Amino acid sequence: MLLKQYATLVKPEFERLHYFAADESRFGLKTTVGRLITSLGVKPFGTWTRQFKAFWLYGAVEPTTGEPFFLQLTHVDSECYQLFLDQFSQAYPDSLNILQVDNGAFHKAKHLVLSNNIMLLFQPPYCPELNPIERLWQHLKQDLCWALFKNLTQLQTKVDNLIADLTTETVASVTGFGFIVEALFVAGIF
Repeated sequence: MLLKQYATLVKPEFERLHYFAADESRFGLKTTVGRLITSLGVKPFGTWTRQFKAFWLYGAVEPTTGEPFFLQLTHVDSECYQLFLDQFSQAYPDSLNILQVDNGAFHKAKHLVLSNNIMLLFQPPYCPELNPIERLWQHLKQDLCWALFKNLTQLQTKVDNLIADLTTETVASVTGFGFIVEALFVAGIF
């Protein structure tokens, strides 16, 4: 019902309506521990580090088409989020873009300036499982389990390569929740 209301808001200056799931994720030098195959009763053994240097990947994906948009930034706050929104708005200037976001304080900052082609759709509090991009973060981080990086530049390069290797088919298969795709279809967006 809510998506139908948004669909009626498409102004003549916009060619179409896009629905994106958006979020941020931390990528750091601290080793991500994952599953390892071992003999029965043998604890997994792996090399790891506790360096706490990190960067944040801001992202938005369209679950129906798998179209992604990513931006690497140093931290999470309302200023970085504003930069992300500005870049995103410039990337999709001809469409009205609905961004599903969580209830992070920086998403609701009073000094945020939304472009006329962006609308924020807040998901219920404490429900990260409702945001499809959370599964994409898991997908990307699987390739980083037990990986060691000497510095942040190496990690950023690896993440850039992982993003470059993503296909729209992969993104759509990971983020295309049935209930979201069905709602977009019923609303006439897809």
